[in-house]
Amino acid sequence: MCETCGCTITPGNKHLVSATGTLRHTADGKATVDVLTGLLHENNHQAAHNRDHFDRHDVLAINLMSSPGSGKTSLLEATIRAISPGLRIAVIEGDLETENDAERIRAEGVPAVQITTGQACHLDAHMVHDALHELKLDDLDILFIENVGNLVCPASFDLGHHVNVALLSVTEGDDKPAKYPVLFRTADLVLLSKCDLLDVLDDFDPTAAVQHVRSLGNGADVLPLSARRADTLRPWLTWLESTLAAMRAGEKLRPRMQTASLALHGTEATA
Repeated sequence: MCETCGCTITPGNKHLVSATGTLRHTADGKATVDVLTGLLHENNHQAAHNRDHFDRHDVLAINLMSSPGSGKTSLLEATIRAISPGLRIAVIEGDLETENDAERIRAEGVPAVQITTGQACHLDAHMVHDALHELKLDDLDILFIENVGNLVCPASFDLGHHVNVALLSVTEGDDKPAKYPVLFRTADLVLLSKCDLLDVLDDFDPTAAVQHVRSLGNGADVLPLSARRADTLRPWLTWLESTLAAMRAGEKLRPRMQTASLALHGTEATA
């Protein structure tokens, strides 16, 4: 993560590094480190503000993360169809371009706000805050934030959400948690998606996938499911209902976070 690839500066925080911004560049050689540190500080401040909004409105905010094509939007569509009619849902969609995913969610009768990030490979708290202006939190129970498809940066930025949910598609390989430890280490729940394909795949071992998650010191539940098979969704729906109930009962839910402050030049910070 660095300014070279552009993922540090997002549409939500670029005002901070403008010519008049509080984190504008200076001529000295410390600009990159100083700006990154400042942006992360501002992001975390905004995230706390977002979380306060969610807490005051009793809305459970879920950061949904995975690689591209793992089935996040398909899972949300299936969840909307299967979940209790008494639970009110909205979705914030994050993609580099297009409103394709938001349109799919709206077609299910659920409010959806699309965030297009341009070259930024993750959402940040500022972008989520801007999107909240288009939603009525008083009318919601659960807000899904579908992050940009990426197995690295999304796990390092607090959005103000309560829990992280990571998808691992059975088409990707059961060793993905070992290869991309940041995202799976910070997951509060791991979903093995597209499990209907296990009947025709012989190179994905669900037990091995669980072991890789456990090797990261993460004891979170790992649930197999398929968006195409409604009968497989019940454990996921139960998890959603129980997590919402815990939050509303006063349990302080905070996501596991991987600090990004030392992630310059591809170096991972400790969890």
